[in-house]
Formats: sequence, structure tokens, C-alpha cells
Amino acid sequence: MLQKVRTGNGFIAALDQSGGSTPKALGLYGIGDDAWSTDEEMFDLMHAMRTRIVTSPSFTGDRVLGAILFEQTMDRMIEGLGSAEYLWSAKHVVPFLKVDKGLADVVDGAQIMKPIPGLDSLCERAVGLGVFGTKMRSVVQLANPAGVDAVVAQQFEVAAEIVAAGLVPIIEPEVDIHSPEKQAAEGLLRDSILEQLGTLSADQPVMLKLSIPTVDDFYAELIAHPRVLRVVALSGGYPRDEANDRLSRNHGMIASFSRALTEGLSAGQSDAEFDATLSATIDGIYAASIT
Repeated sequence: MLQKVRTGNGFIAALDQSGGSTPKALGLYGIGDDAWSTDEEMFDLMHAMRTRIVTSPSFTGDRVLGAILFEQTMDRMIEGLGSAEYLWSAKHVVPFLKVDKGLADVVDGAQIMKPIPGLDSLCERAVGLGVFGTKMRSVVQLANPAGVDAVVAQQFEVAAEIVAAGLVPIIEPEVDIHSPEKQAAEGLLRDSILEQLGTLSADQPVMLKLSIPTVDDFYAELIAHPRVLRVVALSGGYPRDEANDRLSRNHGMIASFSRALTEGLSAGQSDAEFDATLSATIDGIYAASIT
């Protein structure tokens, strides 16, 4: 898995919608909130959607490098196998797990993560189920040095716990694409990340998940850093075609899209229609990821 993540072509599918984002994801898929009456029913529908995606003949390790799972997805089965085991053994797709519990309130123009109780036991369980790495998200809204540094410091502090548990963390300090200070915030973020990377040893590799930068190739120094396995991009709310276009101009950065991946998929599509739509989507994201 490490070798595939380090050198493989492709992108990471973000299939980690959790409680708060699940109704919107299902709605975009054509399943309204009148289709369930309990959270359990809602998550059953979400798992069915994810299962349809990953079992599609279009979803294979030759174009999809990895997939990020929600904790409930990790604990469920796909075609008789645990979800992480299915991804790797059947599809040769590297499994990751979303571990954060959401965002704290805005302070200094940024949102650090809420506390993550039970992280040690969650990581131990993930390792046992065949998961390779984790993902955790913070958000930067403004170019405030205190806020940016707080986000990055927390991310690396938690990342150290995850590395110690035997997993590779994806550090995700998202910069809001609608920020009036996006470019300046990206400059502060890059410098803060570089400072933290300098504290890592050779046996502590991390990955970075960042918003597509305003200036093309702005994160080239991070991509080349010896402590960084890969730098992946979130779509951040850009429509898929725009996200692909912006990403293709950032060499060495690969996609980790969520909404942009599922855009155009519908519960009402026939299997042939679904697979054709997904295949075309994967082709576009893959092409943007190998520049």
C-alpha cells in the first residue's frame, strides 16, 4: 500500500460523508429525506450508494489510488468482506479512514477540529481491519497567522498520534475557496506546514490534503518535501470541470474529490448508465491528477 500511495497514478476517492453531510449527499443522488425515518435507515441508504460506486467495474485501482471511508463504512461489509479489505483485495484501492469529529467554532479566522475521543482505540481497530491511513479536516477562512498556526499545530499534534498507531495521516487544513483572503491564507498555510514538516523524522511520513491554490504550482515545495508521501486536492465546492481544470495546472498534485466524484450519479440510473457516468467522471479526474 505504501508503495502504491507513494508512486502510483490516480486519485483518492473521498467517500467519507458523515452524519451532517449525508442528507445532502443522498439528495444530490436523488434520494430525498422522505426516504428514511431513522438515522440507521439513512446510513443504510448511504452505504448502498457507496457500495454501488466501489463495486462498479469503473472503480478500479488502475485509476483510483485510494478511498476515504466514514467510520460506519469501515465497520460494514461489501460483497461479504469488510469494506477496507474489499477495497484492497478486490479493487487494489488503498483504504483510508476519516477520524475527525467535526469543526470547532471560528476563532482567529479558522476552525480547528473538535476533540477526537477514543482516537487510539479507533486507530487500533482501523489497523486491524486493514486500513492504511486516516484523514482529518480543519478549515481556514482568513489570512490570520494565529488561526492558521493553531490549525496546523493541532493537525500535526494529532498526526503524531496516528503515526504512532501505525497509520499514515492525511492532514487536511482546507482553505475556504470563497475566502476574500484565500491567496494570502495559502501563503501562511504553506509556511506553517513547512515549519512543522521540519520537525518530523524520516519514519514519520504524512500526506497533505489542500484546497487547489490560487497560484498554480504554489505547493510545489510541499509536493517535493521528503516527509510528504503525496499532496492531494479537495474540490472545495468547485464544479467538477473547474476543479479538474484547476488541478491539471498544479503538477504533482492529485485529486481527493467527494462531491465532484459523485456529481451526475443518480439512484434512478440503470447500472449501465451509472457505470458509464462514473467511468467518464473517473477518466476526467484521473487525467487531471497525472499532470
